[in-house]
Amino acid sequence: MRSDGTRVKDLSPIVQALPYIMPCRYDAQNWASDMIDEDIVKAYIRQKRREGRRVTHMSVLAAAYYKAALENPKVNYFIMNRKIYRRNHFCFSFVLLKKRGDGTPDETTLKVFLKPEDTVFTISARVQELIDRNSEALHNNATDKFANLAFAVPGMPRFVFWMVYQLDLHGLLPRRIIDLSPFHTSLFVTNLASINTSCIYHHCYEFGTTGVFICMGKPVRKPDAQPGEKGKVMPLGVVMDERIATGVEYARFFAAFTRNLKKPETLETRLDGEEEPTENAIPAWAAAAGEAVK
Repeated sequence: MRSDGTRVKDLSPIVQALPYIMPCRYDAQNWASDMIDEDIVKAYIRQKRREGRRVTHMSVLAAAYYKAALENPKVNYFIMNRKIYRRNHFCFSFVLLKKRGDGTPDETTLKVFLKPEDTVFTISARVQELIDRNSEALHNNATDKFANLAFAVPGMPRFVFWMVYQLDLHGLLPRRIIDLSPFHTSLFVTNLASINTSCIYHHCYEFGTTGVFICMGKPVRKPDAQPGEKGKVMPLGVVMDERIATGVEYARFFAAFTRNLKKPETLETRLDGEEEPTENAIPAWAAAAGEAVK
């Protein structure tokens, strides 16, 4: 019945039992550390900018993650009401820091939907478009408006969020609300490097369907750097819902994720690995017809 996922039933008994053994997401959180080779990513970003193409750490990370998720789809599963679902789309949420009219810092959350034909360039453009549209001091996106509406009447927030939670629990939450909720997401990312802060291990929210949370911290010297070397890495704090994939599946996913980050140029073509059709390409049906005539 859910609009954002399909129930997965062909699972082993132990995997099906995990949401009953650990019914809450905070029961099932695993923490892990990872690193981005800052020298590789920064050199890539600079090279693209010299070519007139803008990419960022966020877009490179999101593209590398999504490419690995297409190869290892279980990391895009989620748990709701002790049931395991296959998400029927991929999206990631992130926090945008901005300022109010009086100059005080403020935050809003944004969500980006990705498609298999995306590249690091299309992701970067979509992220930047969202940031530009939501950087105004006024809280003007759909998520902010929904929150403002919920808090418009005293006592109303408790009822509104209780109702949303209950509808979500039973698969009745409208797709429109799921689409604007940053907590119903494949991946949540926070970039603490942008405020010169070390990475943390951020919990996956119990509300919604967040399966993995990645925090990007400020770059530090490579742990294995020799005296005099200047190489840097960007630490990642990763928190995962262990119920959506086995340890082996997570290991394969993160191996692919790391491999993609080490070779960001591989993110410039369709992330699903399919080739883009060319104007002169002969359609498959026409080629088959030609063979039949021969």
